[in-house]
Amino acid sequence: MTIGVLLVDDHKVVRQGLRHLIEKEEDMDVLAEAPDGRSAVKLAGEVSPDVVIMDLAMPELNGTEAARQILARDPGVKILALSMHSDRRYVTRTLKAGVSGYLVKECAFEELARAIRAVVAGQVYLSPSIANIAVEDYVNDSAKRAPSCAAVLTSREREVVQLLAEGKTTRQAARCLHLSPKTIEAHRRRVMSKLGAESLADLIRYAFREGLAALET
Repeated sequence: MTIGVLLVDDHKVVRQGLRHLIEKEEDMDVLAEAPDGRSAVKLAGEVSPDVVIMDLAMPELNGTEAARQILARDPGVKILALSMHSDRRYVTRTLKAGVSGYLVKECAFEELARAIRAVVAGQVYLSPSIANIAVEDYVNDSAKRAPSCAAVLTSREREVVQLLAEGKTTRQAARCLHLSPKTIEAHRRRVMSKLGAESLADLIRYAFREGLAALET
């Protein structure tokens, strides 16, 4: 069986490098590449990959939200998050989205290849440097932790927050999501009410704190 892979990263050189290495593996084939989360959701539905290798910090639709949307459509797809972030907030939020693995970008390709085969076999794969975070979070009483953004906001509200945090105007956000500016404003007001935010600056701080947007984008 050949493992079909969808590569998702907003840096072309990263995608090219991964494609070159993956296609050297006899049991793997790169089906398509996506430069952002929104394209990834569309392509996943078109090429039906076995595994999606997903960067997390991408503009307009981050990798975690893209993973949620892909899995909602096809729960059988395995998603490997490949991120430069190893802090607790990113790791726990991404695992709760349903991904099958989480690797930090400093890992060697040999580890990525092992992870791909592991998730296809139905296993969960975590980089050793972040595995302890997942264990601690599942052991600890979740009631002692503040609700995640996924528990507070809807998928559409999280998309709106990310776009606004990245500097999009209401009209630009509306065009990205194929909605009217009035609908974007309604989402923004609802989000601010839910979060108790008093200004757009509060929303932007929330987006960066929760990993909805990243400074490197």
